[in-house]
Amino acid sequence: MLEGAGIFVLILLILAMVTVAMGIKVVKQGYNYTVERFGRYTRTLDSGLGLIVPFVDRIGSKMNMMERVLEVPSQEVITKDNAMVQVDGVAFFQVLDAAKATYEVNQLENAILNITMTNIRTVMGSMDLDMLLSQRDDINHSILSVVDQASTPWGVKMTRIEIKDINPPRDLVDSMARQMKAERDKRASILEAEGARQSAILKAEGEKQAVMLDAEGRKEAAFRDAEARERAAQAEANATTMVSQAIAGGDVQAINYFVANNYIKALEGLATSPNQKVLMLPVEASSVIGSIAGIGEIAKETFGGGGSGGGAPKPAPRKRTSGAVPTVS
Repeated sequence: MLEGAGIFVLILLILAMVTVAMGIKVVKQGYNYTVERFGRYTRTLDSGLGLIVPFVDRIGSKMNMMERVLEVPSQEVITKDNAMVQVDGVAFFQVLDAAKATYEVNQLENAILNITMTNIRTVMGSMDLDMLLSQRDDINHSILSVVDQASTPWGVKMTRIEIKDINPPRDLVDSMARQMKAERDKRASILEAEGARQSAILKAEGEKQAVMLDAEGRKEAAFRDAEARERAAQAEANATTMVSQAIAGGDVQAINYFVANNYIKALEGLATSPNQKVLMLPVEASSVIGSIAGIGEIAKETFGGGGSGGGAPKPAPRKRTSGAVPTVS
């Protein structure tokens, strides 16, 4: 009898230990467990130690709460301009509500994958091929916005959706390459023509400036030359006036000076002429010296010492010879 009672107590003890063990649940970090009572969701166990009622409660699902990555397989997409391309991508998502992810949708990853592929076709099918290849950031943002909004009732947050590869057909790639080459050749020709045009403009502008500066220089030179000629003519006129006044006053030496000066200038012009190699004239050196002597007498009368007016004795008239400067007495 005692032995039967001992066995019964042992069995009760074992059942109690099993019951307690069934009511203790250890939840791993990064996971949430849903608890069901008689098949109905009651609560969620966070990571750590959790307790449930044995034989009444049970664990419904063990939901991974960490961010996960989902490969989007390659699919064909027809663009707005009827070009067919192969597109694949990758999606990142995180479960925020374990209960919704468990009970609001069946096969969560499959649902996210299908809605992502569908929206890839929708968004990329509304764009031209050129936009498709050049605006990946806009495509990613549009797809992410749509998929995230659709998956919100499932307790899921879509963090990123990235398009990995966009592969047009080979013949289309060749056509695009030829188009790009033609466009670059066109731009190169335009730039070359623009450079030639700019060079011609600058050259013409330089020639214009050179002509203007040359004309300005010639104008200034002509002005200076005319001013010099005017001053020389004025000086000559003043000299002639002075000689005329001297002659009118009875000073005969002024006439000798005037004639001798012109005579010497004529000899200088003949001697320095580039077309004259030999000077053959009946020139008498004594006559030239006599003319210079006449100039000296004028200087003496003017600066020193000739007395007043015509008080000095007049020289005797000289006999005129060939090539001599005539003197007036």
